[in-house]
Amino acid sequence: MIRFEEDPHPRRLKLIGVYVAVLALAFVLAGGVFAAYGVGPWEAYRTLLEGTLGDSQGLAEVLRRTIPLLLIGSGLTLAFRVRFFNIGAEGQLLLGAVASGAVALFLPASALSLPLMFLAGAVAGGLWALPAAWLRARMDVNEILTTLMLNAVAGYLVIYLVGGPWRGEQVQGYTYTDAFPEAVWLPLLGQTLVHWPTLVLGVILAGVLQVLLTRTPLGYALRVVGESPRAARYAGMPISRVVLLTGLLSGGAAGLAGAGEVAGIHHRLLEPAQISIGYGFTAIIVAWLARGHPALVLLTAPLMGLILAGGDLLKISLNMPFRIIDVFSGLILLCLIAGESLSRYRVRWGT
Repeated sequence: MIRFEEDPHPRRLKLIGVYVAVLALAFVLAGGVFAAYGVGPWEAYRTLLEGTLGDSQGLAEVLRRTIPLLLIGSGLTLAFRVRFFNIGAEGQLLLGAVASGAVALFLPASALSLPLMFLAGAVAGGLWALPAAWLRARMDVNEILTTLMLNAVAGYLVIYLVGGPWRGEQVQGYTYTDAFPEAVWLPLLGQTLVHWPTLVLGVILAGVLQVLLTRTPLGYALRVVGESPRAARYAGMPISRVVLLTGLLSGGAAGLAGAGEVAGIHHRLLEPAQISIGYGFTAIIVAWLARGHPALVLLTAPLMGLILAGGDLLKISLNMPFRIIDVFSGLILLCLIAGESLSRYRVRWGT
């Protein structure tokens, strides 16, 4: 008789084996979809790999998409470790973009403008997550619902600003602000759209949060609150303050991503769908795959960046419709999620 038992601490070799198996399954299934559309699977995969990892411009696209995922994923990893399920990173990213845009548009440009933009973005993103954290800490309100609803509010706020009071004077019929002064544009890596200061910031943030989580008393409190709230309460740990702080940190990391997107790529505030292509939602997968370790986001964020950039490449190179590429991306994500669940169980034989 076969039965499944929970395996809370799977071995590293087992994890590698499971993820290799589910990724192979995902590519087989996606290959079937490509073949049904009339494109050979090998041709599709060769195009994807040569156009991303085998091409400098493609590799830059992977890095460009990795940047916001790295920042948001690091913060969400911390939040998920405390079991504060922050689904509102998309809205927190938008608020970070709004606050940093306000600094760029309405304050005189100076040497302090860029640091102020990132500071404002982090504060705005953190504060946008705070109501949900407070409701969860004080009234046990489900943070999944509150953070999700705050995403919609943030999106409409941005639409109102770029179509109303902040609409540029020289944009004709478009709904966005005037361009930021060049003094607040982030430097790019060569001729790419990789705003490397934000990339460096993301790497540093992942390392700092890993140290905070594993080497400090605050990190110990975060781990205990997440793993056993009853034990934390018995030990007299300030659970409410821990949840509030986690909300601020995870929202602040998403706000930094928003500041990086508008200062590094767009150089103005635009409609929500143009600022972010769902980075806040994709970063949930990034954080989940990192299994509660912010440092592992350094691996999972580029993986998701590769999937996003590869999907766009297939659309352009092989003239595939958006839906086929969405199916491809969805199969990869679905199998990765299944692998995460499978790795937590082991098979036992006998009674």
